[in-house]
Amino acid sequence: MTARALAASPQAWGVTPRFDPGQRWYHRLLSEAGLEAWLLTWLPGQQTDLHDHGGSAGAFVVVAGSLTERTVRQELDGRASLTARVLTAGAGRQFGGHHVHQIVNNGLEPAISVHVYGPELATMTRYRLRGDRLTVEAVDRAGAQW
Repeated sequence: MTARALAASPQAWGVTPRFDPGQRWYHRLLSEAGLEAWLLTWLPGQQTDLHDHGGSAGAFVVVAGSLTERTVRQELDGRASLTARVLTAGAGRQFGGHHVHQIVNNGLEPAISVHVYGPELATMTRYRLRGDRLTVEAVDRAGAQW
């Protein structure tokens, strides 16, 4: 099932989205061989670190509110910078296995999004942009950090 199909079918989620002021809330919607889907909620100001998806490709769709995606752009000389795009309700984004990004709710309203990955997430590397250099901060593992 695609991110767009799941986003359009909240009755199939089997859970009511919750909002936690202490951290982003997430719930696995689907887990099958080679594919998984997650429902995430975002209060204003909540965000991810810069991260990749451990080689998994994916897509996400904003169900409600708006989210800003900051994507790392790397130059041939190794310099890195961020570019930003705002995605409003109904907008989505596909990405390949080497995509590094950060998602943040810069809006004034809570946001909800659906994320689909294939294959299932096994690791996620967190990064930091130090000046114009991208550095690895940590590698998180499924079952341990989420």
